[in-house]
Amino acid sequence: MKTDLEILNEGVRTLFDGMDVIDAERFIMLFKRNNFDYTEWQRNLWSDETVESLSRKAQAHWQGKCGDT
Repeated sequence: MKTDLEILNEGVRTLFDGMDVIDAERFIMLFKRNNFDYTEWQRNLWSDETVESLSRKAQAHWQGKCGDT
C-alpha cells in the first residue's frame, strides 16, 4: 500500500505531465486555499534525492520531451 506522501508525489507528477504549467500551478493553489500545506510538502518532496540524481532525472526527462538522445 502506498503512503500518503507517495500518492501526493504521484499525483503531482501526473498533474504536471497532463497539464501545462500555469493550469497545474492554479490547481495546486486550490489546495493551498483549502489548508493544504504545499510549502511543507514541497520541503519533503525530494528528501530521498540528491542534486545529482535530480539533475540526471531532469536531463533524461528533457531529452525525452525534446526527442534528443
